[in-house]
Amino acid sequence: MATATLTAGAPPARPAVPDTISTRRVIAFLAMVFGMFMAILDIQIVSASLSEIQAGLSASSDEIPWVQTAYLIAEVVMIPLSGFLSRMLSTRVLFTISAAGFTAASALAATATNIDQMIVYRAVQGFIGGGMIPSVFAAAFTIFPPSRRAFVSPMIGLVATLAPTIGPTVGGYISHAMSWHWLFLVNVVPGILVTAAAWTLIDFDKPNLKLFSKFDWWGLAGMAAFLGCMEYVLEEGPNNDWLQDQGVFICAIVMTIGAVLFFWRVFTAEEPIVDLKAFTNINFAFGSLFSFVIGIGLYGLTYLYPVYLGRIRGYDSMMIGEALFVSGLAMFFTAPISGILSNKMDPRLMMMIGFFGFATGTWWMTHLTADWDFNELLIPQILRGCSMMLCMVPINNIALGTLPPERLKNASGLFNLTRNLGGAVGLALINTVLIDRNAFHYARLSEHVQWGSEAAQTKLQNMTLNFEQTPGLDATSAAISKLSGMVQQQAALLSFMDVFFMLTVLFATLGLFTMLIRKPAAAAGGGGGGGH
Repeated sequence: MATATLTAGAPPARPAVPDTISTRRVIAFLAMVFGMFMAILDIQIVSASLSEIQAGLSASSDEIPWVQTAYLIAEVVMIPLSGFLSRMLSTRVLFTISAAGFTAASALAATATNIDQMIVYRAVQGFIGGGMIPSVFAAAFTIFPPSRRAFVSPMIGLVATLAPTIGPTVGGYISHAMSWHWLFLVNVVPGILVTAAAWTLIDFDKPNLKLFSKFDWWGLAGMAAFLGCMEYVLEEGPNNDWLQDQGVFICAIVMTIGAVLFFWRVFTAEEPIVDLKAFTNINFAFGSLFSFVIGIGLYGLTYLYPVYLGRIRGYDSMMIGEALFVSGLAMFFTAPISGILSNKMDPRLMMMIGFFGFATGTWWMTHLTADWDFNELLIPQILRGCSMMLCMVPINNIALGTLPPERLKNASGLFNLTRNLGGAVGLALINTVLIDRNAFHYARLSEHVQWGSEAAQTKLQNMTLNFEQTPGLDATSAAISKLSGMVQQQAALLSFMDVFFMLTVLFATLGLFTMLIRKPAAAAGGGGGGGH
C-alpha cells in the first residue's frame, strides 16, 4: 500500500499561478503568518507560568491545568471547521473575525479575577484563534506559485514549530519581568494590527454565503463532542487512571457517540462540515501521517524537557526558558537551509535525515543523569531543532503541494488537526509511560534499599553520621528521608530514559518508512519543478 503512487494529482491539479506575486498579497500573507504565530504561541506561553496564574487567581492545583486544556479543546474543534467557514465567509472575513476575536479574548483573559472567568476566556481565545492557523497553510499553497514554495513553506513550517517550542521561554520571561497578565496583554497591539491588515489586504477568494443554508449543525455537534472529549480524555486520562475516573469515563462515552454521529454526517450530509476526500490523495494521506508523528515529537519534547528540568533539577520557569532557547535558535537558522534544500533534494531523503536526526537526539537523552543541564542538553536540542525543520518543509509540500485549490481549505484544516492530535496523543502516551514506569522503577529500586541490604545500611549509616554534625536535627529521620528522595529521583530519571527510548524507536522507524514512499513529482516536492 505504501508504495502506491505518490504523484496523484500533480500536473493537472492546479491552474497556472502567475510566477510573480503582488506586494499587497505578500504583506497580507506576512500579517496572516504573524496571526498564526500568536495563536500557536498562546497554547504554550502559559505552561511555564501556571503557578503564577494559580496564585493570582487563587485556583486549586486541580483547576489550574484547565487554563491550557480549555484552549486546546476549543482550538481542536475550530481547526477542522475553519475549512468550511473559510469557503462560506471567505479567507478575508474568517481571518479578520478570528484575529479580532482572539485579540479581544486575550484582553479579557488579562482581566480575569477568578479561575472560572479565565477558563471561559481561554476557551474563546482558543476557539476563535484556531481559525487563523489552517487559513495560512491554505493561502500559502493557493496564492504562491510553486517556484516560490522554497520561501513560503519554511516560513509556515518555522512558525508552526517555533511558536510552541519557544512558548514556555517567552512566557517565563514575561511573567518574571512583569506579571502573568502580560502573557495575554502582549497580544493586544499586534492583534489589532493583524486584524486591520487582514481586512484591508486579503483578497484571495470570494465568499459563498449559499453554503450557510447547507450548514450541517448535527455534524458540528458530533465533531465538537468527538474532538473536544477526545482532547479531554487524552489530557486527563494519564493522571486519573484513565476510565477509572468518572469524568474521563463519561467523556469517553460522549466521544464515542460524537464520533459515530460525526462520521455518519461526513458521509451522508450534502455539505459535510469536514470533507475527508482529501485523504484519497496518497500524498496528503502520507503527509498527514507524518504530521501526526511530528506533533508527538514537537509537543512531547516541549513538555518533557521542562518537566525534567523542573522535577529533577529544580529549575524555575526563567531558568528552564534560558536552558531551552537553543532549539528555537536551531529551527530559526535551519529554516532557510531547508527551503533551499527542498528545491534541490529528494523530499524523502530530507525527511529521512530529519527523522534520524530526531531519533539521534532522543537516543542521546537515554543517557540522562540528574546532573544534566545546559551543556549536556545542547546537542540533543540542536538536533531536535534542525531535524524538526528538515522534516516539516517536505511534509508540508508533500501533503498540500499537489491538491487542487478547491480542496485546499478543508485539507489544510485536517492537516493541522493531525499535528495537534499527534501532540495530544503523544502527551497522553508520554504521561502514562512516565507514571507507570516511575512506579515500576520505584518498586524495583525499593527492593534494593530494604533493611536486609548491606549496601543500603552502609549508605544510611554514612548519611546519618553526616547529619549528626547538624545540631537540633533528627539525624536518622533526615537520612531515611534523603535516601527515599534519592530513590524517587532515580526512579523518575529511569522513567524519563524509557520515554526517550520509546521516542527514538518511533522516529527511527519513521525514518525507515520514508523509503517506502515513491518519489513525488517535482511539484509535490515543493520546489521549483512545477512553476517553470
